[in-house]
Amino acid sequence: MRLATRISAEGAHKIEPFGPYSAQSAVENDVVILIPARLAASRLPGKPLADIGGRPMIAHVLARAQEAALGPVVVATDSEDIRAAVEAAGGQAVVTSPDHPSGSDRIFEALSRIDPAGSVRFVVNVQGDLPTLAPGDIAAALSPLADPAVDIGTLAAEIHDPAQRTNPNVVKVVGSPLSDRRLRALYFTRAPAPAGEGPLYHHIGLYAYRRAALARFVALPPSALERREKLEQLRALEAGMRIDVTIVDSAPLGVDTPEDLAAARAILAGSH
Repeated sequence: MRLATRISAEGAHKIEPFGPYSAQSAVENDVVILIPARLAASRLPGKPLADIGGRPMIAHVLARAQEAALGPVVVATDSEDIRAAVEAAGGQAVVTSPDHPSGSDRIFEALSRIDPAGSVRFVVNVQGDLPTLAPGDIAAALSPLADPAVDIGTLAAEIHDPAQRTNPNVVKVVGSPLSDRRLRALYFTRAPAPAGEGPLYHHIGLYAYRRAALARFVALPPSALERREKLEQLRALEAGMRIDVTIVDSAPLGVDTPEDLAAARAILAGSH
C-alpha cells in the first residue's frame, strides 16, 4: 500500500493508506518527496504563498510532486501559514525549526519526524519555488540512485541561450559524460565552464538522496568551495560523495523575483 504521513501542528503523526503506487520505479516503495518552503525570502518575501492562477505557488509545486507518483509528498516549512495553505490544497506538511541554514537541513528534520524508524531509503528534495517543474523530471533525478555507487542524483539541461552561459545566477555543472543523458558531476560553478567547444549545462536544484547520504551531508561543515561559489552541493563533492546528473530537455522556471513570478503566472495560465 502507498502510505501518506499526516503531520499535526504538534508534531504527532499517523500513517494512513491511500491507494497503490501508480509509478514504476525500482525504488518506489522506499521514496518520500520533501518540499522545503520558507516564508522569508530576500527578493520575494512570502513567495510560497504568492498567488498563481488563484492558488498559492506551494500548491502548484505540491501538485507537480504528487503527479510524479513516486511516494508520499510532505512540505517542510517554518510557517503555520504555509502549513495551512498546504493542508487546504489537500497535502501534508510539517512545521520545522525556523533556524535551519538550508533546505537540506529542513528536510532532514522533517524526515526524522515523519519516519523515525528509518524505513524510507530515498529522499527527493523538490524546491518549493519550481511551479513549472515537469513531474517526470522528479523521477529522472531519482534514476541515478539505481547505481549503488551514486550518493546523490540531480538534474541539468543544456544551455541554448547565449546570455545564460555568462549569467552567474545560472549555475553550471561540469561533468564527465556517462551516456547521452547522464553525467558524473565533477564541479558546480557560476562561471561559464568548461572552456572550449561543446555544450554547457544548467544545473537544476532538485536532489535525490540516499537517506544515509543526506544524513552525512547535513552533518558536514560548509566547505571552502561551497563558501566561495555559494553553492551547497560543492560540500558533497569536496567530501568525496558522488553526484550523478540526468540531462532533461529544459530547466523549469525558478521563482526568485517579481519578474519570475509574472513569468510563472503567464506560463501556467497558458497551460490551461
